[in-house]
Amino acid sequence: MDYYYQLPNVELVQYVAVNQKATKSDEDVKREVRSVYRNAAKGNNQNNSSKNNCCGSSTNPNEYAKKFGYTEEELESIPQECNMGLGCGNPQNIASLKEGESVLDLGAGGGIDVFLAAKKVGPNGKVYGVDMTPEMLSKARDNALKGNYKNVEFLLGEIEHLPLPNNSIDAIISNCVVNLSTNKAQVFKESFRVLKDGGRIAISDMVAYKPLPKEMINNKELYSNCISGASTIDELKNSLSKAGFVDIVIETQKDSRQFIKDWVPGSDAENYVISAKIKAVKPRGSK
Repeated sequence: MDYYYQLPNVELVQYVAVNQKATKSDEDVKREVRSVYRNAAKGNNQNNSSKNNCCGSSTNPNEYAKKFGYTEEELESIPQECNMGLGCGNPQNIASLKEGESVLDLGAGGGIDVFLAAKKVGPNGKVYGVDMTPEMLSKARDNALKGNYKNVEFLLGEIEHLPLPNNSIDAIISNCVVNLSTNKAQVFKESFRVLKDGGRIAISDMVAYKPLPKEMINNKELYSNCISGASTIDELKNSLSKAGFVDIVIETQKDSRQFIKDWVPGSDAENYVISAKIKAVKPRGSK
């Protein structure tokens, strides 16, 4: 069993797991991803002037978000700066959130899904957003102040080592982030740990519908663009099942191929990956 510790320093809190060691290549990938999202948070992403993509703001993030199911009403109800065009779906829309629930967003970014979820759970509920990039965290917190949100909290941490106690969350959402992890099995293990019995995962993410070629897997740009880190549907189902989840449903979104090809033009990504709605439940009586 892993034990989780919070180190001192409230602002730059880091969580580590005993006996969990990342390989050098994993750390390299993590640094690359953090760098890309740091630039996105600062508005320095070199790609955002030329295309829509999942690692940098689109030229028209609202129109981009509408393609994934966000409504005009939803987008007008939140701080404009929190919609950065970084997602591949609308996870809080598939989570069936209820008044008073506690919710966790894995990889919260600027906070778009946290703020929309906060409206659904109401003042008696609570929504946490975890992100490993301090610049994103700062941006999300600024947005929370602008919107005067009282029931949200943003935490610095990694989705493989969540800074939350056991059995504390009703629903976990995430938008195009799990694919960026080099240890997805650990992400789902941690998600299972923090969920209450009967709690659920409802995430939007990229999945591979056929094995990716080696040159695509080893491409750093494609990894940070949410492409080469995508697992196959069978791999995801296996990881979720091994973590303890049941009622696993992975529903691919065929229309997403139309804009995936614009993320990295010429990469042929749309012929390998696709956006999907991923849902699973932690059974009651789990240990």
